[in-house]
This record gives sequence, C-alpha cells and structure tokens, in this order.
Amino acid sequence: MIPFNLPLHVKKELDYIQLAIKNRKLSGDGEFTKHAQKWLEDNFKTRKALLTTSCTHALEMAAILLDIKEGDEVIMPSYTFVSTANAFVLRGAKIVFVDIRPDTMNIDETKIEEAITSKTRVIVPVHYAGIACEMDTIMALAKKYNLFVVEDAAQGVMSKYKGKSLGTIGHLGTYSFHETKNYTCGEGGALLINDERYLESAEVIREKGTNRSRFFRGQVDKYSWVDIGSSYLLSELNAAMLLAQLEESHEVNEYRLKLWEKYLQQLEPFGLECPHVPSNCQHNGHLFYVKTKDLTERTELVDHLKSFGFRAVFHYIPLHTSEAGKKYTTFSGKDVYTTRESERLLRLPLYYSLKEESVEQICNVIKDFYKGRCIS
Repeated sequence: MIPFNLPLHVKKELDYIQLAIKNRKLSGDGEFTKHAQKWLEDNFKTRKALLTTSCTHALEMAAILLDIKEGDEVIMPSYTFVSTANAFVLRGAKIVFVDIRPDTMNIDETKIEEAITSKTRVIVPVHYAGIACEMDTIMALAKKYNLFVVEDAAQGVMSKYKGKSLGTIGHLGTYSFHETKNYTCGEGGALLINDERYLESAEVIREKGTNRSRFFRGQVDKYSWVDIGSSYLLSELNAAMLLAQLEESHEVNEYRLKLWEKYLQQLEPFGLECPHVPSNCQHNGHLFYVKTKDLTERTELVDHLKSFGFRAVFHYIPLHTSEAGKKYTTFSGKDVYTTRESERLLRLPLYYSLKEESVEQICNVIKDFYKGRCIS
C-alpha cells in the first residue's frame, strides 16, 4: 500500500519536544516559538512572523487586523479550502469569487478588476500547489483601488515569485503547518506581517486582545485587555516539532522537487496534462497532479490506482457550489474553468518518505490505465 500522504518526520523532533518539556514552558511564545518565528523572518524576509494554531486562525487574524465588517466584499477564487472564505465570512463579509486559470489553477488575475466594486476591501490570492499567482498584476490592482492583499500561501512554504517568498508580497500572508503540508507540527500555521502598520495590533489580537507581549518585553508595567482578539498562540510542543523540520527544510525541499520532477518526466511525455509552473515562479514540490478527460475518467483512474494499492485523491469542490457558498458568496463573471478543472484534477502521492521507485510504479500503473485510451 502506498498512501496519499505521510506526515514529515526528521531527526530532531523528539529531542526538541523533550527539551521543551524540560524547560517547563509549554504554552505559546517560549524559546522554540521565538526561534521558529525568527527562522521564518530570516529565511523569507518578512517583517514579522507569528506562529498560530492553524492557517485558518492566521486568516481569521488577517480579517480582524484589516477590520473587515458586514457588507465588505472580499475577492478570491472558489477553488480553495473553506478556511479562505470562512475567515472573512465570520466578520460579515460577502465573498466574491472569480474564475481560475486552467494552467495553474490559481485565480485569473485578468478577471479581478471587473469584480471590484466600491465595497471591495481585500483580494485573497491562493497559491495552489505552491505555485505563485500573478502577484505583480494583483498588487498593481490593489494599489490602484486602495485594497489590501492577503496571500493564502498555505501550500507555499519555500516557494517564490520573482525571487520573493510567497506570503511576503501582500500586506499579510498565511502559512499552514498541517500534517498534509511539506512541514508540519500536526496542526499549526503562521501569519506573516509585511506592513508595519499591523505589527503591534497583530500581537494584541493573537494574545486574546491583551498587550501581554509588550509586558514581557518590559514596554508596559502590566498587561491588560486593550482590543478584541482570541487565543491564537501555537503551543511550545508544536513549535519545537516545527523548528526541527524548518532546520531540515532545504534538504526536504530538494527531495520533494526530485520526486515532482520524476512524475513530470514520466507522465508529461506520455501525453498527460500535468502542473504548469510559470517561468517566474519557483515552486516547492507540494503536490503533483494529472488532469483526466472528465469526472468519469478520473473516478475510473482512482479505482484503477486503488486496485494496485495506490491512493490518489482530489480537491476541492468549488465553494460557490456548496450549501454555505450559496448563502455567503457570489460568482463574478462566468465559471468557465473552476468547476470543469476541479472535476478533472487528481493528486498523486508525494511526501518526503516516498521512494523514487514507488513514483516509478505509480507512473507505470497510470500509463497502463491509458493504454488504448485517447488522452485529450
């Protein structure tokens, strides 16, 4: 059996977790949290990184920081995880979806401007598969219409756009360290603050609305409730595990890219539609997918792989077609590609402990499936 995913495990996680226990500091903002945040800041060149309990909570913090209110509009793709929309719906916003590009599965930057109204406050580009959206165009639109940009880079740790790390280009950025991601602590995330206006208020929101961080730095005599917020701090145990993985991230990234390239070399010449990486993007090998002719063919391919013990999965069901999506969202323009492409995409196993020979086996089974079939 080859599962779709196995969480990353490197050498030092247990050592660091035991040290965190020995230090008798288990709640957030201990030494491991500080070291992990500094690692993110130094390696990705962001003004401030704050570890959170999830990428979902990082997105919720972004919505609070930008003071999103009822009636505000937020533009994003429908092809994304529910958290991208939920974070802003919780603040009363209306979500406005635009179509995606079929080549990258990212938001179509040419469709955003026609979706902007006087109520628009934020654009949320989602960097699907760790491949960057066309950020120059998005940032230019944000500047033209005085909008904010929050990058959902849940899948984008170690990826770049024109040399800049994903999550560091917009006003705010978010990462995920869920067990399905390249680097994990089980559940976890990070908020990247690239606009200095939000440095202090982000700490307050993350600390339940208190100025506790300033107190521990000796900037105030006592800490108190100063604004709204919640408990968004990642525990030290999670931070310890995460730091161990971040320290090995370059080696992990290289191997994931090697597996990704092996899939590409085997399947693209065979005629299958595979991920497209624009020339100005540097991706992180987060996932590899193929596109089938239609939903029926995808179902047949899933079953074929399963019969050999290989697990392949798909996502997402476009949010605008969901029950909640019909209540809280609207779709600007036509859904030309979002639904159609979502029904064709199939994700293949890709994780750090996956062997190269296993990738070879998976590719051979896929090729066998297509023998005698027309690949279109």
